[in-house]
Amino acid sequence: MNFISILIIAVGLGMDALSVAIGVGATSRVLSFMPVFRLSFCFGLFQVLMPIAGWFAGMTVANVIAEYDHWIAFGLLAFVGGKMIKESFNEEEKVHAADPTKGATLIILSVATSIDALAVGLSFAFLKIPILYPSIIIGIVAFLMTATGMYFGERLGKIVGKRVEILGGAILIGIGVKILIEHMA
Repeated sequence: MNFISILIIAVGLGMDALSVAIGVGATSRVLSFMPVFRLSFCFGLFQVLMPIAGWFAGMTVANVIAEYDHWIAFGLLAFVGGKMIKESFNEEEKVHAADPTKGATLIILSVATSIDALAVGLSFAFLKIPILYPSIIIGIVAFLMTATGMYFGERLGKIVGKRVEILGGAILIGIGVKILIEHMA
């Protein structure tokens, strides 16, 4: 598979990461290097590892995962998005609000945005395409798209204002619904 084909696949896979990063960036009070790096690194890492995991899983697990992977992604994104929307209505100062670039939320978002990469890895296994080079390209593209999304989201947050968490949560839920619709159709 040539570089351009891999790059097109990588950009397609990175769109969910980009959208989530815009939502996270929009809800960040102060965007600094470390949160951008954490989210970008985790999203990129999961985008590298998931195709490899899918490639190794092969035919045995493919049928089992394909039946409910979209429900898992939807559930994870809806949970985090719903939590963001709920927190937006909390009137007290949000000093202790959870940072989505740390802890369990970071892992949940990383898994949810990389489930499609698992399916790509499965398809590469079926087509007998080596996985390491495409996975690295996919991870680098996801890293760059995530960082770009966070910086764009921060600017969007300044324009939209204080209730931007509603927008961020709605974006996450919307991505989850999109994944459900794509897999159900």
